[in-house]
Amino acid sequence: MITPRMRRRLKRELSVEKPTIWVGKEGVTSQAMNEIGRQLEKREMVKVKLLRSALKEGEALGIASKIAQQTESALIDVRGHTFVLYKARKRGELSINHSKDSMKLSSLEPASL
Repeated sequence: MITPRMRRRLKRELSVEKPTIWVGKEGVTSQAMNEIGRQLEKREMVKVKLLRSALKEGEALGIASKIAQQTESALIDVRGHTFVLYKARKRGELSINHSKDSMKLSSLEPASL
């Protein structure tokens, strides 16, 4: 869940950044969705610019909310034809799996002695 303070901080940080993905006349394609998902995993945030030709499908807010829903991310800001998405990384998964494996190994060691 994103707090209002975090939302303000993200808006401030990304207001000066340039968009990393442009959506054109083809609209939101599967390639665009894959790239948005990849960038969200890598950077947690992505700034998307909709060209006028992409707005045939609807207005920017509608397209942005649809993309946010499909990528399971939070819509941070919509300004004109540009919007920002945020998705927190899943940091705990790797360490949890690793700790379970180490627990299994430690439980086997005394039995093998």
